[in-house]
Amino acid sequence: CSVSPDGSEGRVVLERDYPVQPVSFTDVHLDDAFWAPRIETNRSVTIPYAFKKCEETGRIDNFVRAAQAMHNDPALVDREVRGFPFDDTDVYKVIEGASFGLSVQPNPEMDAYLDGVIAKIAAAQEPDGYLYTARTINPEHPHKWAGPERWVNVSKLSHELYNMGHLYEAAVAHYRATGKRTLLDVAIKNADLLCTVFGPGKDEDPPGHQIIEMGLVKLYRVTGRRQYLDLAKFFLDTRGPGGDSYSQADKKVVDQEVAVGHAVRATYMYSGMADVAALTGNQAYIQALNRIWGDVVGRKLYITGGIGARHEGEAFGDAYELPNMSAYCETCAAVGNVYWNQRLFLLEPDARYVDVLERTLYNGLISGVSLDGTSFFYPNPLESKGQFARSPWFGCACCPGNITRFVASVPGYQYAVKDQSVYVNLYASGTANLTVAEQPVKIRQQTRYPWEGTVTLNVEPTEARELAIRLRIPGWSRNVANSEGLYHFLNEVDSKAKITVNGEPVEAPIEKGYAVIERRWEPGDSLALDLPMTVRRVEAADAVEADRHRITLQRGPIVYCLEGPDNQDGHVRDLFLQDDAPLESRFEAELLGGIETISGTAEAALKNGKTRSQPFVAIPYYAWANRGPSEMTVWIARDAERARMAELE
Repeated sequence: CSVSPDGSEGRVVLERDYPVQPVSFTDVHLDDAFWAPRIETNRSVTIPYAFKKCEETGRIDNFVRAAQAMHNDPALVDREVRGFPFDDTDVYKVIEGASFGLSVQPNPEMDAYLDGVIAKIAAAQEPDGYLYTARTINPEHPHKWAGPERWVNVSKLSHELYNMGHLYEAAVAHYRATGKRTLLDVAIKNADLLCTVFGPGKDEDPPGHQIIEMGLVKLYRVTGRRQYLDLAKFFLDTRGPGGDSYSQADKKVVDQEVAVGHAVRATYMYSGMADVAALTGNQAYIQALNRIWGDVVGRKLYITGGIGARHEGEAFGDAYELPNMSAYCETCAAVGNVYWNQRLFLLEPDARYVDVLERTLYNGLISGVSLDGTSFFYPNPLESKGQFARSPWFGCACCPGNITRFVASVPGYQYAVKDQSVYVNLYASGTANLTVAEQPVKIRQQTRYPWEGTVTLNVEPTEARELAIRLRIPGWSRNVANSEGLYHFLNEVDSKAKITVNGEPVEAPIEKGYAVIERRWEPGDSLALDLPMTVRRVEAADAVEADRHRITLQRGPIVYCLEGPDNQDGHVRDLFLQDDAPLESRFEAELLGGIETISGTAEAALKNGKTRSQPFVAIPYYAWANRGPSEMTVWIARDAERARMAELE
C-alpha cells in the first residue's frame, strides 16, 4: 500500500522505474532446508534478541530520555549523552526487520511491542520534525560528534542524515506491513524538515554517511512526493570535488571510477545512485556505477564476496590488496554489496551481477551471524590463528541490526519480472505468486540447493500463455569464477547445465547468463534444471599477493575453509594441498546445521623440514567460528614452503 500526496491511501504511479521489477519477498514463501530455517531463526530469535540488546544498552531508552528532555521532565536527572550518535539506527533497523517479519507472518505480540517502541520514537521528535537523540537529550552539550548546532557536522561525524535514512526505511517497512501511519508520519514530518534545510542555495553539505538517499527514495515511492526524490539526487550531486575520499566526496559521483573509502558508505551511495537513476533516467550515474563495479569485482572483491580490505577506515584498499587475516569485510558491507548488485541487475538484467550477489549472500554475508542467531561477526576475516570469536553484541552495533532486516528479505531476491519474462535468480524451494504483464503466474520450486544442483519448477499460469522463463546459469557452472578475471578455476569441467521441459531435453539459448525458455506455458508444465556440483579449486590472479601459491575450494556457490575442530591437532594453517589430490564431498546432516563437507588427504609442513600426510575436512566458510575460537583458513597452500611461511607469520 502507498500514501498519496494528500495523505490518503492509494497507489502511487511513478513516471519511470527500474526496467526489471523484483518480486516482493511477501509474494515468495520459502520452505527449503537452507533459507527457511534461517529466516525463522531470524524472526523468532535474532529480532527479539536484538531488541533486548537495544533495551539493555540504553538505545531505546535514549528516545525516552530525549522526550523527557524536551518537556523538562524532573524525572530526567542525568542528561549525559552516551554511546554513539548513530545508536538510534540500531533500533530503526531492527524495527525494519521485525516489520518484514510481520509482512509474511502475523505476530500480535511483536506488533504490540513495535507500537510501544514507535510511541517512544514519536515522543522524542522535536516539534519541527527533528529527530536525533544525541542532541535532544542535552542540546547544550550534545554528543561531541554532533557539533554545537544542528547540521554543522553532517559531512563529518554527526550521522544526523544517516539516522534519518534508516528511520525512513523502517517507517516504510512498518507502514507496508501493518497499514499503520505511526512511524510513517514521523518520517514524513522529518523529511519535510530536511526539504526546508537542504538544497540548492540552502545547506549544501553532503551527508557524511550515506543512506539518506535510499531512505528518501523509499519514502518517495510510498508517498509520491517528488521533493523527496529531488532531495536524494541533490545529496548525491553535492558530493565533491575536493572532499574526503573516506566518504566518497573527493569527486563528483558521475566522475568516480574506482571504489575508495569506507566500504559501507560506498555501497549505500552506489545503491542510492542506482535508485535515483532508475527513477530519473540519469545515464551518467549508470555509467559511473558500471566503472566502479568493474573496479570492485575485478580488483577488490574477496572470494567470499566480502569487500573492504582495511580495518583503518573500514575501507577499500588499493587494487588487488586482499589480505586474509587482516581482512575487514564488514558484515554491513556485504549487505550493501548485495543491495548494489541487485539494483544493477534491475537496471540491466545480466547474470554477472547476480553471480556476485549470490557469492556474497552464501558466504561473506551469512557468515556474519551464528547458526543459533545470537552472536555476530563485525569483520569477516579469511584466516585466523584462533584470535577471532563471534560476539553477542557490539558497542558499535550496526551489523546485528543489518542482519535482522536483510535475512527477513532474502526471498525478494529470488525472482524478477520484465514484460513477458520471468527471471529466476536464486534457487530455493518454495512458492511464488508473480504478476507478469498484469496476469498472475504461480511458480513452485523444488531443490536441495546449494547442496544439490537439481532444480524443478512447476509453472502455473491461470491459463495457457506465452512466457519467457529465464534461468540464471551461475558463472561457477560455466567455468567462470569471476567475470572480470580476478579469480579462475584450476580445473575446468566439461559438464554443462541441462534443461528439460515436461521431461524432454531442450536446448536453450544463453543470453547474458540466462537460459531462455520461451514457449506457450500450460498450467502444470514443469521445467527442470540440472547444474553440475563439482568440487572446484579456485586460484586468484597473480596480482593478489596474499593468495599466490594458494587455492581455495568451492562447490556450487559455497566457498570452503579449513577449521581446527575438523582437522588433526586443530591446526590447518600448516597444511598444503597438492593439485592432483583427490577430493570428495558428502552431506553431513548432524554437523553445523547440515552441511556438505569436502574431504581428502593433505600434507602438513613440519617444523623439522619434513612433511606428513593427513586427512582433512573442509566446511562452508559461513559456518566457521560456531564452535568457539580456532585456526581457520580459506586459502590453502599448494606447497610446503608456502605452508611453512603461514606458520611463521
